[in-house]
Amino acid sequence: MANSEECDKVFGLNNNNHVQTFEWDSSDHEKPKDSCCTMECVKSRIPVLRWAPQYNLSWLISDLIAGVTVSLTAVPQGIAYAVVAGLDPAYGLYSGIMGAFVYMLLGTSKDVTVGPTAIMSLMTYKYASAYGVDYAVLLCFISGVVTFIFGLLHLGFLVEFISLPVTSGFTSAAAIIIAVSQVKNILGIDGKGNGFIGAWTNLFENWHSLRLGDTVMGFTTVILLVIAKKLKDYSSSWENRSLRGIMWQVGVARNAIVVIIGTFIAFMCANHDLQPFRLTGHVNSGLPPISLPPFSHFDGNRTVTFPEMLQNLGTGTLVAPIISILESVSIAKVFAKGKTLDASQEMIALGFSNIFGSFVQSMPITGSFTRTAVNHASGVATQFGGFFNGVMIILSLSCLTPTFYYIPKSTVAGVIICAMFYMVEYHVVLVLWRTKKMDLVPFIVTFITCLFINLEMGIVAGITVNLLFILYNSARPRIFLQWITSGREEVLLVTPTQGLVFPATEYLREVIITSCVNRGDSNAPVIIDGTHIHFIDSTMAKGIKLLLDDLLVRKQKVYLWHWNDNVVATITGFDPKLSTHFHSQGTLQQLIKGSDEPEYVVDVLSGPETRRSTERNIQ
Repeated sequence: MANSEECDKVFGLNNNNHVQTFEWDSSDHEKPKDSCCTMECVKSRIPVLRWAPQYNLSWLISDLIAGVTVSLTAVPQGIAYAVVAGLDPAYGLYSGIMGAFVYMLLGTSKDVTVGPTAIMSLMTYKYASAYGVDYAVLLCFISGVVTFIFGLLHLGFLVEFISLPVTSGFTSAAAIIIAVSQVKNILGIDGKGNGFIGAWTNLFENWHSLRLGDTVMGFTTVILLVIAKKLKDYSSSWENRSLRGIMWQVGVARNAIVVIIGTFIAFMCANHDLQPFRLTGHVNSGLPPISLPPFSHFDGNRTVTFPEMLQNLGTGTLVAPIISILESVSIAKVFAKGKTLDASQEMIALGFSNIFGSFVQSMPITGSFTRTAVNHASGVATQFGGFFNGVMIILSLSCLTPTFYYIPKSTVAGVIICAMFYMVEYHVVLVLWRTKKMDLVPFIVTFITCLFINLEMGIVAGITVNLLFILYNSARPRIFLQWITSGREEVLLVTPTQGLVFPATEYLREVIITSCVNRGDSNAPVIIDGTHIHFIDSTMAKGIKLLLDDLLVRKQKVYLWHWNDNVVATITGFDPKLSTHFHSQGTLQQLIKGSDEPEYVVDVLSGPETRRSTERNIQ
């Protein structure tokens, strides 16, 4: 790194002007700079210690209002997502308890709420439907442990390998699968269907069992939810402040409102000996038992051991926590509002939420965008808003479980399907088409694989396609070629526009030699501009040496112009004799004419997306 005196000499600055040069080390991005024994480090790992000492009555009122408001969404969603996971509705409420309290202590975002979500419920369904609830709880524990380790070791960067097209394809496919799986419930049709194809097959095989009452109730639920959401969206433009506030509250609590209406209608029908709807039925009442996660499972007369359970969970033990991290950290970033986010601490908080949740029969949980948005819009002041949300869920389990018996399944299905409408990211297709059409490939691969095979294979396939694109770009870097005429002499200017690594070794040689051959087997001098090359590996260094040898055999002079000092060190470290080819001073015109006049000018040449050859005259 150059000191200030060297910078002054290079850029011609006087003592009153200085250029400071910094080198960013990505490995230091999330590492705490202080010793772990300091109070500052303790506060960074237990964020409640930062805001609790300043807590006041005004914050308490804001958190109370936000917590109660969020619970009006959390309770019906918890019931609905338990149904998606193939579990008793009570498990959806169990899953909302520990996340609310643990994140309150360890979370860094005041807005984020942690609990069951549609995607995590769908991933849980695969194991809960096949092996039982013990696997759902164990998956919660394993997800928590893996997420905690990721946070502890600062491995959150692994999530960055999941690009926008892959995430959008995964989310959209999951939303469609969930919505399709609930079609049978909204129509009152019998049978079961796993996955996208299975759900449609079951629908066509059992369409004759359609129930009019459930169909009317289901579609009415969807219509009411859509209307309520529109009222909430447009309420901000209304002049009447009181009416605007009422419409906003109705929009926020729309899930709870339709469930209450549906339950009331079903209860009244039952009192008159009418059964037009299929009901949720008995729901376990009271708080969940506190116990260790199930490290063994009784399957008939046989005990399934912990290693066997892990084998049955398979890739879910890694995919579930990765998706959980992706959802939660992405939501936290959205609501960070310009503030820095400690992603490692978010993962630690999420990990502990799942670990402690598994002790109260929770399925895997993560940050919820819907409930986080409600929390933010409700004016939450601190993470303590989660406490009131958790208390409301506990009260629901303690007092309202007898009422859950009368919730129509079609109403719950309507809530789920309506929520899935807004999860399908169809707009991303248009964005990718306008920006970079090739990104549609990982999107389509992820979407189709998730839809027709399973979610785990879908996200692996999408990541694989993305990595292949990265490898291809490394093997075929953009290289801009220019044939320059200076008097009667021609010069080939080669400008790679990115770093060069070993897969591109042969390609660089092929491009240069082919261009010379196509020019009539020209032996013109070759100038390789290294302005944009900031990294090179040993294999490429050897390749450049071989390229120089080939060009010298063809009696072509070679100039390595404006190469970075670190890159020069790598190449000369491979062969010190190559140092004679490097030139860092003078303009392009001076380099071609062989002038010794010193002048520090960097001529940055840029080219189009594709490689092409042009001519330019230098006077």
